[in-house]
Amino acid sequence: MTEPIQIKTKLAGNPTQEPQFKSFVKSKDGRSIPVADPRSTRALVSLMDMNAVLGGAASHYGGPAAFAELMSAMHAHVFDVATREKKQWFDLFHLVNDAGHCENGLYALKANYNMAGLTLESLKKFRSIESGLTGHGEVHCFPEGVFVSNGPLGSAFPQTQGLAMAEAFSGKNRVTITAISDGASMEGEAKESFAAVPGLAQAGKMAPYVLIISDNNTKLSGRIDQESFSMNPTFESLKSLGWKVITLPEGNNLQKCYDAIVEAVETAKANPKVPVAIWAKTVKGIGTKKTAESASGGHGFPLKSPTELPAFLSEIYGGEAYPSVFDTWISELNKWEADIKAKAVKDSGEKIQTGISSAMIRARKAGLPVVSVTSDLPGSTGVAGFRKEFPQDSFDVGVAESNMVSTAAGFSKLGYIPVVDTFAQFGVTKGALPLTMGALSEAPIIAVFSHTGFQDAADGASHQALSYMAMVASIPHVDVYSLSCSEEADALMYAAMENFAKDRKAGRVPHSSIFFLGRENFPKTYVAGAAYDLKKAQILVDTTAGKAKSVTIATTGSLVPQALEAAKQLEGQGVGAVVVNCANVNHVDVETFKTVLAKTGGRLVTVEDHQMIGGFGQMLCHGLLQGRVEFKVKSLGVHGQFGQSSYTALELYKKHNIDASAIVTAAL
Repeated sequence: MTEPIQIKTKLAGNPTQEPQFKSFVKSKDGRSIPVADPRSTRALVSLMDMNAVLGGAASHYGGPAAFAELMSAMHAHVFDVATREKKQWFDLFHLVNDAGHCENGLYALKANYNMAGLTLESLKKFRSIESGLTGHGEVHCFPEGVFVSNGPLGSAFPQTQGLAMAEAFSGKNRVTITAISDGASMEGEAKESFAAVPGLAQAGKMAPYVLIISDNNTKLSGRIDQESFSMNPTFESLKSLGWKVITLPEGNNLQKCYDAIVEAVETAKANPKVPVAIWAKTVKGIGTKKTAESASGGHGFPLKSPTELPAFLSEIYGGEAYPSVFDTWISELNKWEADIKAKAVKDSGEKIQTGISSAMIRARKAGLPVVSVTSDLPGSTGVAGFRKEFPQDSFDVGVAESNMVSTAAGFSKLGYIPVVDTFAQFGVTKGALPLTMGALSEAPIIAVFSHTGFQDAADGASHQALSYMAMVASIPHVDVYSLSCSEEADALMYAAMENFAKDRKAGRVPHSSIFFLGRENFPKTYVAGAAYDLKKAQILVDTTAGKAKSVTIATTGSLVPQALEAAKQLEGQGVGAVVVNCANVNHVDVETFKTVLAKTGGRLVTVEDHQMIGGFGQMLCHGLLQGRVEFKVKSLGVHGQFGQSSYTALELYKKHNIDASAIVTAAL
C-alpha cells in the first residue's frame, strides 16, 4: 500500500450546537433528528442576496432554494453519524457541492449551525471583497467550509471521482457525497464521470460514492427540454452505466430527502462496487410562486429593493411568522438602500452587449447567413436580441461550451457564419481545443466571450478569466479582439462577419474572430465620430501639446476608462498622455505606436485585466521590439494570483494595482 502524505484538514469540525432555526426528521430507529429548517435557508439566502444586490453584485436564489431540503437532510445525517461514532464528520465523509450557484445556501446552513466561523452577521458580507464567502465555493478563500472548489458547472464532480479513488487506494474508504444539478450534468466533464465512476467502482477502485442530482428541468435561459433537449434519457441511462439509482419524486420533501440519503449512504457502504445516485425531482425557485413559475426558476435574485423582503419571506414561511431577527436585518438593508439613493449618481453608460446584438441583427438583415449557437448564457453575452428576432436561426446545445464550439464548426463547414457565446472563462478553458480543431478543419467561427478579467466580480475566481488572451491568442488563424464600448462592438463585430462572408465567397478560409467584452456598463463611445478598424489601434486622447514630458498609455477592453481617467489626472499634474485603445490584441499595429511613442519620448505604460504572463502587454512589447521600435515600459497586470468575489470590478482593479491611480504612478 502506497502511503499518502498526511495533510491536516482545514475544514471546520462537528457543529457544537443544533441549528438556530430548525426542523426535525425521524430516523429509522425512531429518533427525532434536528435539521436546518429549509425555510430558514431560503430566507437567509434572500437576505444575503439582497446585501449583494445593494452592493452592486448579482446573486442567486433559485438553485439553493431547490436544494434546501436535500442539503439540510444530508448534513443532518452526516452530523448524526459522526456524533454517534464519536468522530469528526470529515473523518467519515467527503461532502462536495458541484452546484456552484447553490453555495450561498451552504453558507446559510453553516451559519445556522454557527459552524466554520459563520454567523448571521458574517453572511451580510457575502460576495464582498471583505469576505471569504465568494459567489461560488472556493478553497483559497474559505478553507474552513469548502473542500473542493466549484463554479464552472461540472468541474467538481470529476475531482470527487479522484477523491473516492484515492480513498479506495489508501484503504481509508470514507464516503464521498457529491451534489450536482441537472444543468451541470450536461457538461462533458460530468458525463465522463457518469460513466467512469461506476466502471471504476465495479473494478474495485472506488470507495463508497453517492451522487445527489437536483433535477428541475431548468437552466438560466429557461426550461432545459424546451431550450435544448430533455435530460431524462441521460438520467435514465445511469442504471445501465452501473449506478444504483434511487428515484426521489419529491425532492423538496424533507423527510423523504432524509430517508433517501440514509438509504444511499448505507447502500454505498455495504457495496462500494456500486455507486448510488439519488435522482431527485426538485422545484427551482421553490418558496415563492413567482420564482418557482418563472422560466429560469428565479436563477438570479428577483427582488430589487429590501422593502419587498417582508412579503417574500412571509411567502417562504407559508404565511407563518418568520424569525424576528430577520426583520432587524431588513431594517439595516432599508437604511442602506436609503443611503445609496441619497448618494446616487446617474449611470449614463450601457452594456457593450448592446453592440453585439445590433451587429448580428444588421448582418442577418443584410443577407449574411448568421446563426447563433449558444450554451445557456445569451442574455448575459448580448446574443439574446438576435435570438429573439431570428429564433429560427438560433440553436441551444445545453450547458456544454466545448460542444457549442464544435457544433458551430459543423455549421461553418456547410457555409454558415456561426456565432457562439458564453462567459470568457468558460469559452477559453473549454473552447480552446475545439477552436484548434475547428481551425484544423478549416471551420472558423465567431465567438462572443463576455465577463472578461475581473468583470465577473461577484462570482469570484472560478468565473474570472485572467488568462483569456493567453489561452487563445496563439491558436493559428484566430484573431482576438477586446472590446471597450458598444459602438466599437457593433462596428468590429459587423466588419468581422462581413469579412467572413467575403472570404468564403472568394474561396478563402476566414480566420476565427473572438470578441472579449466586460459585464458592467461602459460609455457608448469614447470619441465622437470615432472610426473603427479591425487592424488599427485607436488613439482616444492626446494631451501632449505643450507638455515637457508625456507618456503613452496602451490598454484594451474594460481598462479603457481607467486609462482615460489616468490621462486626466496626469494632465492635472502637467504630464501629457496619449491613450491608445488596442482592440486587436494579437496583431500589433506597429505604425501607430511608432508615431505616438515618438511623441512621448518612448515612454510606454501597458495595463490590462489579465495575468502579466501571456497577456496584452507581452504581445504588444514583443511586436514593437520585432518592429524595431525603441521604448521603455512599465506593465501593469495581475501577478500570478487568483481573484475573489467583490461587488464591483473596480474594487479588484484597485487591489491588483491596475486602476487609474496605479497607471498614474507607473507613468510618473
